[in-house]
Amino acid sequence: MDKDYPFQRVYQSLNISAKVKSQADDFIVEENIDIDFSGDGEHCWIYVKKRACNTDWVAQQLAKYCQVKKLAVAYAGLKDRHAVTSQWFSVQLPGKPTPDWREFESAFCADGSEESVQVLQSFRHNRKLQRGALKSNTFRLILRELSDTSEKAFTSLTQRCNEIADKGVPNYFGSQRFGRNNNNLDQAEKLFLIPRHKISKHKRGLYLSAARSWLFNIILSERIKQNVWDRRMPGDVFMLDGKSACFKDELDGEADKELTKRLDKNEIHPTAILWGEGEAMVTSQAAELERKVIDQFPVYRDGLVAARLQSQRRACRVIPAHVECSRLQDDFKVSFTLPSGSYATMVLAEIFSELR
Repeated sequence: MDKDYPFQRVYQSLNISAKVKSQADDFIVEENIDIDFSGDGEHCWIYVKKRACNTDWVAQQLAKYCQVKKLAVAYAGLKDRHAVTSQWFSVQLPGKPTPDWREFESAFCADGSEESVQVLQSFRHNRKLQRGALKSNTFRLILRELSDTSEKAFTSLTQRCNEIADKGVPNYFGSQRFGRNNNNLDQAEKLFLIPRHKISKHKRGLYLSAARSWLFNIILSERIKQNVWDRRMPGDVFMLDGKSACFKDELDGEADKELTKRLDKNEIHPTAILWGEGEAMVTSQAAELERKVIDQFPVYRDGLVAARLQSQRRACRVIPAHVECSRLQDDFKVSFTLPSGSYATMVLAEIFSELR
């Protein structure tokens, strides 16, 4: 299988490359949740700002400091190590008081390393933090070493950001989903061809997720080729913006006109399948396109069904909110908010021709 598949882009290349993550402060991510804390309960939720350390490692340090098992610490999603990220954790502390988080913070300053952790907020709550329980992520990014620093180039970058704010970008899964050198895809193929019993639940989940994310990306790429990534295709299933609720296409003229209006207003988005067992929901031309792609990868097709993953739908388009950009001397600053599960790197890929 060609794992260097050339996923299609929507916007014409500006032929401007840039360096991303030159330093940790160039890539800032903030988790946003929508929750009313109960104020008591055995779970302590903390909003942690961390620099140069990955999510799982911080979870381990929290478990060690609170003297609980690692399973007692939860987080909503993984965040990059090479960044400054603010994210939520919960620690199950039945019958225990809230720890002194200042002491926890100080442990990261003792050895003078680049890694740092700061607890910004702390609440007691009666429930554990669940994976994926996020409303959105806000990104504040600085791109450096631009290949073109002319006034015309910065005007083009600003215009592109405005286009993206209006029309959105393809909701591809980012390359991090597939692992370094697509290793997660290699492991998924091995898992399907030579089923192994001695594999952790975590790794198995990573490999299965990588395989069906890859299939989704190829379906979306094919829709872009056919110019229907943000348009109605007969038999489509649509998703409400900012929601997971879906509804099927109704194949009559009046419904078609109404769907077109809603698509133009970014109220709804076409979807593609996250492959697994169960009903795909699509019919007609949309079903034909998806099946044609899926059948090109029989190992993934059959392996995901055998793994008993239930099929789901994912929006083909995502509209970044609160898009802002500006020139910083010869650098370019951009910020935006994406719903949980969408990738900032996919927004940048439609702005810059290459990221280094």
